Amino acid sequence: MRIAFQGEPGAYSEAAALRFAPEAIVMPCRSFEDVFAAVAEGRATRGILPMENSIGGSIHRNYDLLVEHELPIVGEVEIAVDHCLLVRPGTRLEDLAIVYSHPQALAQCEQRLARMAGVEIVAVYDTAGGAKMVAEGERADAGAVASRRAAEVFGLEVAAEKIQDYDDNITRFVLIGRTPAAAEEATKTSLVFALQSTPGALHKALGGFALRDINLTKLESRPIRGRAWEYMFYVDVDVARQSLECGRAITHLGEFSRWVRVLGSYAAWNHGPGDLRT
Repeated sequence: MRIAFQGEPGAYSEAAALRFAPEAIVMPCRSFEDVFAAVAEGRATRGILPMENSIGGSIHRNYDLLVEHELPIVGEVEIAVDHCLLVRPGTRLEDLAIVYSHPQALAQCEQRLARMAGVEIVAVYDTAGGAKMVAEGERADAGAVASRRAAEVFGLEVAAEKIQDYDDNITRFVLIGRTPAAAEEATKTSLVFALQSTPGALHKALGGFALRDINLTKLESRPIRGRAWEYMFYVDVDVARQSLECGRAITHLGEFSRWVRVLGSYAAWNHGPGDLRT
């Protein structure tokens, strides 16, 4: 299996890909759009996308891309994220004048970074990409927020570890493929739908899931581009699409929606206590 991910080697997406499939060949891509292209063109078997973080919230661009493309969700994986502050060998924390990282990582370490008076915080395309910039750049006063593995990949030192604002820092990823996951393995379903703007529309649309005791684990709204103040809604439910209950709930949803699309039905990530660390 070849899994495409956004970022440089040492990125958290790479770690998530190998957690999902330890024997996989990983394929770095510059952007999330490139991940979709790699899968669509057959250069990768799967693509992995971060969807939400327990501190920083949702990665909205990837929700939009799931609608823009026809590639189904075929799996998910969660990992605990421990951010480190990486520097060149010999650089001290007090020497730092600039720190690079992905916007999500910077948001997850906001309190710690705010205490670094006078240090410029710069958002870049990837956590491991920030580490690469420090390693290959000319500035000896630069640092990056990234993983311990990124330090190993780019020959950097860990000046501080676990600098995120909260210990419970978990990122959920989904995997996309060209064909749906096997129906017999599915335990979770992701959908997206749009409603007419009428009183109680969302309550009525989702009522079919409540009536059948189907648990909603995610509800996210996103604007519909080109239609000001109109929204689509993403929903994750703890049931397989092929189940009778889910089928009837989706039919119910369709009666109140302008359109409904199933993004994928797949096996929910199954982990025991303390089983998230990379």
